[in-house]
Amino acid sequence: MYLAIREMRFAKVRYSLIAIIMLLVAFLVLFVTGLARGLAYDNAASIQNMNASHFIMEKDSNHRFTRSQVTEQVLNQAGSVAGHENVQPLGVRMTTMTAEGTAGKLDVTILGMNPEGWLMPKVTEGAAIPSNGSGRVLVDRKLKDSGVIVGTVLLDQASGLKWTVSGFVSHESFSHSPVVILNEQDWQQLQSLAAMRPGTGQSEDGKIYNAVAVQATKHQAEQLAAALPDSEIVTKSDAVSAIPGYKEEQGSLWMMIIFLFIISSFVLAVFFYVVTIQKSSQFGILKAIGTRTAYLVRSVTLQVLLLSVGSLLISMLLVEGMKSVLPDGMPFLLESSTLAYTSGAFIAVSVVGSLLSVWKVTRIDALDAIGRSAA
Repeated sequence: MYLAIREMRFAKVRYSLIAIIMLLVAFLVLFVTGLARGLAYDNAASIQNMNASHFIMEKDSNHRFTRSQVTEQVLNQAGSVAGHENVQPLGVRMTTMTAEGTAGKLDVTILGMNPEGWLMPKVTEGAAIPSNGSGRVLVDRKLKDSGVIVGTVLLDQASGLKWTVSGFVSHESFSHSPVVILNEQDWQQLQSLAAMRPGTGQSEDGKIYNAVAVQATKHQAEQLAAALPDSEIVTKSDAVSAIPGYKEEQGSLWMMIIFLFIISSFVLAVFFYVVTIQKSSQFGILKAIGTRTAYLVRSVTLQVLLLSVGSLLISMLLVEGMKSVLPDGMPFLLESSTLAYTSGAFIAVSVVGSLLSVWKVTRIDALDAIGRSAA
């Protein structure tokens, strides 16, 4: 440790340049990771926030809510297996609305659910919607940016129905669109109007949902699959992955992150290899006077660790500062768990990048190095 720190103090400019490069790479990795996680959450926040382990969907719906239709009979059958308190109906419909008193159109996702059930998110402003009665909705806070306030009347362009905003919820979005939450009565009214259009189905009692949310164990999920052969039991993670554009969007961003890790590994490997070559004679002299190779290897590895950890700490501060100036509409999320494993991966990649230098140190011959130094 003494040798590593003393050498870094002596060659300040050289190691400062390496530290700056590592800092920029670490900042870029953390920032892109935060964007990837933010986009993933913005794409499926409502589904991820639901306290459900599985969803029952129509067979051959490809795990997509908007392609699925299940009846109240499926809801009752699921309740008899998993317990009626552990199942909740869920409606999902993407549409376009207009808000009275504002200009422009709003692309939103309508969610129909039981206001007293465990699917209902917490109201952050205004009042909750009742289970009975109609015409009141909860909306995501993002719609405030479009001029929507409590009491605003929303018009669904597809059905012609109107609802009044009763309150706001936070972090509720689906496929990057803010959510509008209806109670079951309003949802069934919307479904009844949709059923009048050609090519749409409707059950005898008119109650159609897109899915049934379930709180179930693995064993109960297997029982549900056996009891509902015409339906699919979909895990929450599979339902999230099936949201249109989710996998493609995340695949592109994570490919960028992986390449950043690979590039950083190569950059560090080249820098430290060049530095090691330049110090070959010094390493040879140290070996000649009895310094063990393991000590020199630890010195090189410690330098990499100090630079990578220091760069990470500074980059974390820069990312936090960047978060504070990002516009509200830009999705950015960097949880402590994501930060921990990203930082760990960066440090691991840095150490792997130094292995070429470590190999070079072990190959240095003391006599050859002294000869070159004398020449």
